[in-house]
Amino acid sequence: MTLNLDPPWLWPLLAAPVIGSFLGALVLRLPRGEAIAWTRSACRHCHQRLAVRDLIPLISWAVQKGRCRHCGAALGFFYPGIELLAVAIVVWAAVALPRDLIWPGCLLGWWLIALGAIDARDMILPDVLTLPLIVAGLAVTGLIAPDRLPHHVAGALAGFAVIILVGFAYRRLRGRDGIGLGDAKLAAAAGAWVAWTGLPGVILIAAGSGIAVTLLAALISGDRALTAKLPFGPHIALGTWIIWVHGPLVVP
Repeated sequence: MTLNLDPPWLWPLLAAPVIGSFLGALVLRLPRGEAIAWTRSACRHCHQRLAVRDLIPLISWAVQKGRCRHCGAALGFFYPGIELLAVAIVVWAAVALPRDLIWPGCLLGWWLIALGAIDARDMILPDVLTLPLIVAGLAVTGLIAPDRLPHHVAGALAGFAVIILVGFAYRRLRGRDGIGLGDAKLAAAAGAWVAWTGLPGVILIAAGSGIAVTLLAALISGDRALTAKLPFGPHIALGTWIIWVHGPLVVP
């Protein structure tokens, strides 16, 4: 019996906490126009520059008990939460995907984490992330299943069109915007990854997830949650990930 020291999930798993830390910085800084890669991290409370020992993903937060080493302010769960999500993507991909799709799956999952978190925090879906995700979906398809590329192009077009039509109908019925152009671009990216055959499942999961979150918020904070703005990006991201990993929904 030989021990496999290089399973296909090993390097993504080792990279995941670092990727998660980068995603955390991306989510916080990109909407504010701040530099992401070339600026040293600092405590947002005391603005003290952080040393390398303060930036080890998951470990530094745990050792410092979730507090800044300089001022003692609580750091919150945002960074460790994003880092754990990045690890969870690798575990999910390793369990559910063939070995040659683990890296593309992790790339997609990490990308969707960033988009979902930005939309949840700032109610925007930046073009700098949504548009390249469309290209990436078509590129991955062209590499692994070139005969399926027309279906994925059709999926991208259909995803964009469906959200635009839903937004138009909502505006006619309610007299105000209810869904943004960023959502349409993210739906186009979903179609680019899952093809037109997977798109109905993405929309169904996204709608179901959105309704569930809205009802839960209403139970917690009252009826005003039913009319509050809901970021739809995290729900599209969830549907995209589930359908790409597990395939289109099948009706018995």
